[in-house]
Amino acid sequence: MEISVPLFLISGLFLGWALGANHLANVFGTAIGTRMITWMTAALTCGVFVVLGAVISGAGPSGTLGKLGAVNAIGGAFMVALAAGIAVFWMTRLGLPVSTTQAIVGAIVGWNVFTASVTDPGTLTHILGAWIAGPVIAAGFAILLLKLVSKVKRHYRPHLLRADAYTRAGLWVAGAFGAYSLGANNIANVMGVFVPVSPFTTLSMGGLFSLSPVEQLFLLGGIAMAVGVLTYSRRVVHTVGSELLDMSPTAAWIVVMAHSLVLLMFSSEGLEHFLASHGLPTLPLVPVSSSEVVVGAVIGIGLYHSGRQIRWRSIGRIAAGWVMSPLISGTICLLGLFVLQNLFHVPVYREISFAITPPVEARMVTAGLPTAPLADLQEKTFSSSVRFRDALRARVNLTGEQEGEVLRLAEINPIHFDPQKVETLSISWLTPAQQKAIQQLSGRRFPSKWAVAEALAGLTEDWKPLPRTTVNKLHNRQIEEGLAIVYQTFAAPTPAQMPNACPCTPELGPRPPGPRG
Repeated sequence: MEISVPLFLISGLFLGWALGANHLANVFGTAIGTRMITWMTAALTCGVFVVLGAVISGAGPSGTLGKLGAVNAIGGAFMVALAAGIAVFWMTRLGLPVSTTQAIVGAIVGWNVFTASVTDPGTLTHILGAWIAGPVIAAGFAILLLKLVSKVKRHYRPHLLRADAYTRAGLWVAGAFGAYSLGANNIANVMGVFVPVSPFTTLSMGGLFSLSPVEQLFLLGGIAMAVGVLTYSRRVVHTVGSELLDMSPTAAWIVVMAHSLVLLMFSSEGLEHFLASHGLPTLPLVPVSSSEVVVGAVIGIGLYHSGRQIRWRSIGRIAAGWVMSPLISGTICLLGLFVLQNLFHVPVYREISFAITPPVEARMVTAGLPTAPLADLQEKTFSSSVRFRDALRARVNLTGEQEGEVLRLAEINPIHFDPQKVETLSISWLTPAQQKAIQQLSGRRFPSKWAVAEALAGLTEDWKPLPRTTVNKLHNRQIEEGLAIVYQTFAAPTPAQMPNACPCTPELGPRPPGPRG
């Protein structure tokens, strides 16, 4: 690992610390506000379970952020995380439960703008939709739980002391569940941008268990969140626990449960697979705003009681923070990337070129994509996805999905299976068949990631993805994680990094350099 790598990861750890400091309020704020649980008990519980959630269940939402913007240089990932961390810390200083999700999305969009990379509209729509659906679903859950608890209380009529003990225990269990869901859903915000450039290799613990590079990143992020919870969370806890609505201990429990259920629904791959296997509808795995969900649940309880007790001014102040956070983080990211690249000469982007080569054209024909209107692009190489996309749009009308597929196929991302690296490759969680397939490609070069994926899939079923359905998503994600490690391990210099070299590989044969777009 390079010495500079830990320095770059500091920004992710700072964001994790800021998130932990801001989000304890979302899982234990109402319990602390009603004086049913002490701050120290809540902080220790949250610290432990947030780490467990990040490591065990944090993979699903991180993939969604990767689709929004594939930050491909660790200098860029550093600035994206730093910009989001500054925005979250600023809001925490003001005592506002800011949305970390919105801050990180704003910073990623800022990176996309600076590097002239395409922001996937489909992924952005999914995320924006989840920001709206999350609080609405939480309000619905809160009302349903309130009705259910009221019926149970009327039926059993527990003694006051026993009811108090049950409520305290329920608040602790719900808070622990909420902390686990918070870690699972929000670790993507903390370390998601570092996943494509993870500096770690697989870590084996005496043959007992191993941690993949992604799991090591998530463990670090989870610990940073736990430290933030323990050191700087009191102020926002007061805002959520006392300023929005006067709540009973039972209502506090309902808010935490509704929050936890919503976060789990948007982050659990296991739950998604279970629902899809039984023909039930699923929700997209995206990092929803924990703060929005809590406020949605509080509003749901307030509306159930006619809405008169809701302090709309406080909620309006919080909502203004939600609007400002992505704008602030995006602006900071843009300025920071400029400074980092031009004053400190730190690479913030690994330039990726795009071209319609003969193999790409053949693959487009197989996929049923139009090629005739794009004939004049075959002699050109484009230095950014935005320029290539604009050239496509000037010649043919494609759907969003078709446009994304052409971009994926035309991306020039050389891969070289260096024999020395192949011999020393040791990834314990790859199957023997997958490792054998990699060895069979030793010495070969490929122009793009999709060509590598197809070559490996042609050698063994263990590298072959299943049809893209929700039921098969878990299986396909495991293959994608393995491919990501292969791409990272065997990545070769791009044409932009070797300006005097031929941009093609032996797989394609030499191609005369054309004008750059």
